[in-house]
Amino acid sequence: MRTMQIVEYRPELAPAFKALNEAWITQYFALEAKDHEVLDDPQSKIIDRGGRILFLVEADAVVGCCALLAMTDGGFEVAKMAVAEPHKGRGHGRALMAACIEQARAAGAPRLYLETNSALAPALALYRGFGFRELDGMRRIESDYARVDIWMELRL
Repeated sequence: MRTMQIVEYRPELAPAFKALNEAWITQYFALEAKDHEVLDDPQSKIIDRGGRILFLVEADAVVGCCALLAMTDGGFEVAKMAVAEPHKGRGHGRALMAACIEQARAAGAPRLYLETNSALAPALALYRGFGFRELDGMRRIESDYARVDIWMELRL
């Protein structure tokens, strides 16, 4: 059995973060201006603003990632979650989400928030399985992405 390891962002992992996310986004949607902004400079757009990026490494290869973007209320937005196509269906998404929740709780965050799309059934099943609930129109944040049609949160 191969060992999985969750590691924190290091600058040398930025290309993997970009490649993993570009792969899934372009499979379903078009890259948007905000995607380019974040993927081209995760250090200043995520890390330097109090966020985190977690990577799932298996057999010395980065096979998944997920970002936690710091929010003004002390919570985090779960964003840019990706698992390489050949590695899907092996629990990697669950491992990444569990690590995100653990990190958010350790930081004292009141909630995790995310934006997604109704076409992403496996992702929706994952989020719901961890207890994320859809937000109604009054509690949604205006999205920077045209593809967003579902807003969710998990109270911690």
